[in-house]
Amino acid sequence: MTTQRTVLVTGGNRGIGYAIAEEFLAQGHRVAVTARSGEGPDGALTVRADVTDAAAVDAAFTEIEEKLGPVEVVVANAGITRDTLLMRMTDEDFDTVVDTNLGGSFRVVKRASKGMLKARFGRIVFISSVVGLYGSAGQVNYAASKAGLVGMARSITRELGARGITANVVSPGFIETDMTAALPETQQAEYKRNIPAARFATANEVAKVVAWVAGDDAGYISGAVIPVDGGLGMGH
Repeated sequence: MTTQRTVLVTGGNRGIGYAIAEEFLAQGHRVAVTARSGEGPDGALTVRADVTDAAAVDAAFTEIEEKLGPVEVVVANAGITRDTLLMRMTDEDFDTVVDTNLGGSFRVVKRASKGMLKARFGRIVFISSVVGLYGSAGQVNYAASKAGLVGMARSITRELGARGITANVVSPGFIETDMTAALPETQQAEYKRNIPAARFATANEVAKVVAWVAGDDAGYISGAVIPVDGGLGMGH
């Protein structure tokens, strides 16, 4: 039986974030999601927040703390892409992606750490990407932001590890979402040729790993990068 926790999933209104929130709900946890628009799954508390705004993040946490109690598990999932080749990438394309994906994770985790330090317990899970360490043409900004999460998790582990707080990175590969479904069949087939598992993952397969690493059985795992990519990123 897992201990019931208060869980926050950022960007929990669609895709992987939505599936993660659903999995924590199914396990009986108290779940909140942040979203700029849309709603989290039934049973979750949805709060409006833009992770690029520290005041908005603080207000979201205050609301969650009042309604569900201190956040014990935080899943930093909110992210965006602005893909284009290096020569065409503007400063704004780069800064916006890094400020959301890496800066947003920093703001959320910094605010969450207050309650975790007080409780001497916390689970921090960053959602990165196989692209963070594998690289991807046209994604210099996105890959840099996702690689940065590894350094963040490992530094937090060294800082807060003695306080019962873990920080890990879950690194998904290609997942069946609206985004991958929109790709041309030929492109999907090409991607699958490079994946040893020869298929895309379901969002639920990622969610189960996130819930496990945030649970009671993973208390001695910290600073780890856990790939959920069908073997695509092996060796990274």
